[in-house]
Amino acid sequence: MKFEQMQGTLFSSVLDESTKMQLSIVEECAAHGSSLAETLIKLNLSYDDLRYKINETPQYPRQKIFTLSDFQEPETNIPVISFFSGAGGLDLGFEALGFKHTLLIEKIPLFCETLKVNRPNWAVYNGDISKKQEMILEISKYISDKEVFDGVFVGGPPCQPFSIASNQRFAKNGENFKRVGFSHETNGNLLFDYIEMIKHFKPKVFLIENVPGLKEIDNGDQLSKACAELEAAGYQVNDPMVLRADYYYVPQQRTRLFIIGSRTGQVFKPPMPTSYSMVCGEVFDMPLFNVANHQTRAHSAESVRRYMELAYGARDQKGRVDRLDPSKPSKTIIAGGTNGGGRSHLHPYIPRTLSVRESARLQTFPDNYIFTGPVARQFTQVGNAVPPLLAAQLAKAIKDSYFCE
Repeated sequence: MKFEQMQGTLFSSVLDESTKMQLSIVEECAAHGSSLAETLIKLNLSYDDLRYKINETPQYPRQKIFTLSDFQEPETNIPVISFFSGAGGLDLGFEALGFKHTLLIEKIPLFCETLKVNRPNWAVYNGDISKKQEMILEISKYISDKEVFDGVFVGGPPCQPFSIASNQRFAKNGENFKRVGFSHETNGNLLFDYIEMIKHFKPKVFLIENVPGLKEIDNGDQLSKACAELEAAGYQVNDPMVLRADYYYVPQQRTRLFIIGSRTGQVFKPPMPTSYSMVCGEVFDMPLFNVANHQTRAHSAESVRRYMELAYGARDQKGRVDRLDPSKPSKTIIAGGTNGGGRSHLHPYIPRTLSVRESARLQTFPDNYIFTGPVARQFTQVGNAVPPLLAAQLAKAIKDSYFCE
């Protein structure tokens, strides 16, 4: 049995018949406890041949897919040191605008490996920023003995203690809700550890990235304290900006907080949003031949049967996964806990979860950027990252505001 017709229009009457046949295959596997993956192989099919019951493609405006090359500027000698580098989302954006990476600091060895695989010429240090003296000694190897660093510090301290998304499966008043903020024993004080590095090395400009929840913890007292410390150190600290990535050419609902400060006295001009929101449909029209990190999950027949019933944008309550709507931005790609991978969304047209590569495209990583390690940890790296396109626009705003004559 083959379904060549599925390669045609999704809402043809032929496909409707094929969908009925698919449902019977899935239901038979579920009823008998058979492996759906093995059954599909025997029928010379794959999960990507399956379709939802509701499969007419919704109408949405055709939009250009932007890439880092759209923001590329000539290389400069403006140095940047990156903290909490992760898989390098912020760093790819600054690289595109011509900044020169002096050093990247990341605590998790696997994430360091991803950085080294993709950018062998970058200096990557596997270290813990909370170890202040160790950090000072290491950073001092890469910069001159000047009293100030004539470049940029960028960093996003781990956001899970402040994040709603990472705790959304729990009730806010329940004992398992873990949005503990600065009381988190490991990550809650990393913001202040980062500020200590800024105060010690005195970069010309700094960028702090986090989730908007950072403004709400302790009624904003700790964030106010952080800004006050930086101002006391001689920085003009701009008001925190909360940016929606889908208004900055990123096809994803992702809201992030950015704090930018400088000791130049110059006025910061923030990046301008577009007049429209980027939808995710175009991403899923892109071919996936010979790309890395595109291993898809072999779901059980029971799971696929539930998924096939979902309308666009609907949630499978048992698996807590959402079918994406191609006429809207993707829902936020999340990282999950520190010991596991992120929870992927469902493909808008195929009843399966997204691959790492599909998630990375929604985050605007280039296809030639490779994520190392087990699949679960690849998802963590993608979900933790600042979208490179958003980072590029912030880098341009910093460059134009503080480094152009």
